This record gives sequence, structure tokens and C-alpha cells, in this order.
Amino acid sequence: MRILLVEDEPDLGTAIAKSLTRERYIVDWLQDGREAWDCLMQLEVQYTIAVIDWMLPGLSGIEICQQLRKAQSALPILMLTARDSLTDRVTGLDAGADDYLVKPFGMVELLARLRALQRRSPQLQSQSLQVGALTLDYGTSTVKVSLPETVLTLFLTAKEFQLLEYLMKHANQIVSSDQIRNQLWPINSDSSSNVVAAQIRLLRRKFSDQGVDSAIETVHGLGYRLNIARSPG
Repeated sequence: MRILLVEDEPDLGTAIAKSLTRERYIVDWLQDGREAWDCLMQLEVQYTIAVIDWMLPGLSGIEICQQLRKAQSALPILMLTARDSLTDRVTGLDAGADDYLVKPFGMVELLARLRALQRRSPQLQSQSLQVGALTLDYGTSTVKVSLPETVLTLFLTAKEFQLLEYLMKHANQIVSSDQIRNQLWPINSDSSSNVVAAQIRLLRRKFSDQGVDSAIETVHGLGYRLNIARSPG
């Protein structure tokens, strides 16, 4: 899952980004409201949740919420702010925020509120993803491969899980290295052009070590495709 974090306090932003990364979220941390809005309007990046501070340079968190809702976006939003009056809470919620967390707060509470937002969002409630013979389990970070005579369970790293999830959601479609990198690596990361190919190799090896053909095709000059018409094995 990918989170947009918009927080202009460097120490707090660093702490939140580290906590979210440890929980296996992909985190884009920005410190300017206008830059965050431009990022939200990029169609090649899909966010799961936005965590937005109220007071920001460029555009305020309130303005970002209002513009998102005006654009009919259903993106779940957690508002962060030092404003703790009842009027402020109402203003934030009426602007389009789904939840409101007052500073200072503990990271444990932040993570709990994010999990609550996921439970309340119909598009985020699924505990598994099944495509063909593959079933991803979000709770255990595993993939089950249904073969004619057995079911294999493979344990995946965070990035392997994210990559396979992306390929499964685009099964039978060709996705380019740039598309994968833009979605699965933070926008401010220094990932090289070879990082996607390297991760594809690691994922393929995890399947092949168990005698399973992962059916991840390299379409030369274009990208990669998960071909679910091809049975694993």
C-alpha cells in the first residue's frame, strides 16, 4: 500500500516516514502543499491513504482536502494538526478529512488510525487477492500457488509482495519498468533504472526454487506481463 505523507516539520516527517516504512507501506513524504497536490494529480501513481498536515506552505491541508473532494476523489485522508478545539475538528472533517489526529501523538496511535481507515474503506477491506492459480494473503505476506496435486505457500519480502500484487492487478497486461518503479518506489528515492529488473529476478527465483514457473514474462522493449493463462508449474 502506498501512502502520501505531507508534513513540513522535518523531525516529525522523518519519524512518521520511518514508522510507516517499517510497517511495509510505500511512503512518499512531501513538505509542500502545492507539490503534494501536483503529486496527487499524477495518474501513474495510486495512493491508498493520504496523511496530511493542516498548516503547510503552498496549499494548506484543508485546501488539499477540499480540492480532492471537489474532484470526487474518495482517497481516505488522515489530518494531522496542533489545532485541538472542537471548531477546528469540525472544520477539518467538513473539509473532507476522514479522521483527525492532534499533535503531539504516538506512532502507535497513528498506525492504529490508519488501520481503522483501511477497515472503513470498502476498496481496502479485502484480505487477499486471487488471480488464476495465485492467491496473495495480505495478513501473512505470502502467496499460495494452487497446483493440480498440491498448494504451495511462498513467503515474500515486502518488495516482492508489492511487485507481485502490482503484476496480479494488471494480469495479462504489459507494464513497463517505469510504471512499476513509479508505483512501487517512493518518488524521492534514488532507485536506478535496473532496480525493477533486479526485483523481477528475485521474485522469479523465489518461485523457481520451489519448482514453480511464475509466468512473469519479459516482453522485450516494452516491460513485463503476468500471463495467468499459463498454469504455474
